[in-house]
Amino acid sequence: MALSIIGEVQGSPHYAEKPGNLVLDAHSDPETFKTLARAGSYNNAHLWLQLGHAGAMADAPISNPKGPSALDLPGLKCGALSMSEIQSIPHEFARTAVLAKEFGFGGVEVHAAHGFLLSQFLSPLFNMRTDAYGGSLENRMRLLLETIDAVRRAVGPDFPIGIKLNATDQLEGGFEQDEALAVMKALDSTSIDLIDISGGTYFPGAPSSSDRAGSGPYFVDFAKRARTKTSKLLMVTGGFKTLQQAEAAIRDGAADMVGLARALIVDPDLPKKWQAGHTPEPNFPRFDTPPEGGVTAWYTMQMTRIANNQSSLSPADLLNAIQVYEERDQRRRAAWAEHFAD
Repeated sequence: MALSIIGEVQGSPHYAEKPGNLVLDAHSDPETFKTLARAGSYNNAHLWLQLGHAGAMADAPISNPKGPSALDLPGLKCGALSMSEIQSIPHEFARTAVLAKEFGFGGVEVHAAHGFLLSQFLSPLFNMRTDAYGGSLENRMRLLLETIDAVRRAVGPDFPIGIKLNATDQLEGGFEQDEALAVMKALDSTSIDLIDISGGTYFPGAPSSSDRAGSGPYFVDFAKRARTKTSKLLMVTGGFKTLQQAEAAIRDGAADMVGLARALIVDPDLPKKWQAGHTPEPNFPRFDTPPEGGVTAWYTMQMTRIANNQSSLSPADLLNAIQVYEERDQRRRAAWAEHFAD
């Protein structure tokens, strides 16, 4: 069961957990990851790997999707994990975290948001188990706490560990803010170093926080509530577009740091500009009636163009970006299938 390292803007109901995501396990090329770690450590920077498992929303053409419970819904069909499979998950996260440490990364972030596996266990919409890993919130958070404990024991006391946690998965009957606050309280007694607050899920048809319209950060109000439940460092990700918004979140005590994703894609030099005293507002693209998941695809392909020193995409390139994204995924699926063929 491989744990994939996933980028913040990758994934959607149509584009989640594709073979293009890097997989770090015993079969990975160490030099590829060591090169990445070195590139991310200039000027005393830290590059943390985000460790996630897609679970029920794994890419069906190249996997056997399994989640907390078996589901047969439009756009989402999966089996249920066995007890032995569940009990192996903390070890898999821990083993991957050790590799991240050995290869020179600054830390790891355990992904328990956005509808990925650990988030699925937290959500009563995904988790209908009746054993020790389902039912009450205490049971639904059990795997998350076991995973954090396993990772800490594996990497030692000084290696940074963060967790990405949903404030809410924004689905009726799903994981809600009061439950998230209870999980925050439980996390306060663990050895993690940072809680990264986000929200939303890539459940088919669900609204995406990052695709919705809005002029400001999404989860600052929740972070203020979370502050009363934990003394851990808090990070808030989602919707930060200006220096004033970022500074306000810190000044008001909602967060110790903020996460930037799409703002960095449209202006990779934004932090330098802010540090130099310039306060430009990133020029975010505007799309007319984009298809579901299309905006995420556009930003993902824009990251690829940045990496290749190519010119920026325009909003008019949306449909072409989606086509290129899908064609790339088809090639990667084929490569994945060939690599793991019996």
